[in-house]
Amino acid sequence: MDIPHCLADFGDWAFDRHANPLSWYIRPLFLLPLAWFAYRRSGWGMACTLVALASSIFWFPAPAQPDPQVLEFLDFERKWLTGNWNAQKTLLALVAPLSLAAFCLAFWKRSVGWGLVILNLMAGAKLLWGVVSGDGTGWAMTAPALVGLVLGDVAFLWALRRLRERRHGHADQLTVRPVVTSPEFVVIPGRVSARPTHRTGDPR
Repeated sequence: MDIPHCLADFGDWAFDRHANPLSWYIRPLFLLPLAWFAYRRSGWGMACTLVALASSIFWFPAPAQPDPQVLEFLDFERKWLTGNWNAQKTLLALVAPLSLAAFCLAFWKRSVGWGLVILNLMAGAKLLWGVVSGDGTGWAMTAPALVGLVLGDVAFLWALRRLRERRHGHADQLTVRPVVTSPEFVVIPGRVSARPTHRTGDPR
């Protein structure tokens, strides 16, 4: 078996299917379940989501008439991946996995705010890389990136608001002082009143 030839054929097949716009729109949405599983500290959930994210490029059939701009960007991306590698290119390639790790760590630490910041940085960096390094071909992924970013921002802002409401509600419950009674006194928040007592033999 010629392994390099098989890998090349698989790459051709995967990139042909990746030209389907659905694979571009669905990929950013995987960050939502990834954040959820990280927040719940579910390693299996995170692993399955990352596998789905990586394999989603060939979930959909190759389009009959692909967008020329999409093909141009995919051609640049493929040449970049299969070209010569140096230290600078290796460090640049590490940005994506390190960003995902930071994103997961933020939600693992229950920091939705930092997760939101990292999400926007990842989207901006990906688009900037495609436009600058790809000589403008990265503009092809503007719409999918913005749609995914808007949906992610809305979801995380809603989650952040819900968390703050829960924290405020919990804090309000802690500030409520209970009413304490005793045989001699009635303790009411802000006032202590003596309770009249009646003993056997005392004149009334």
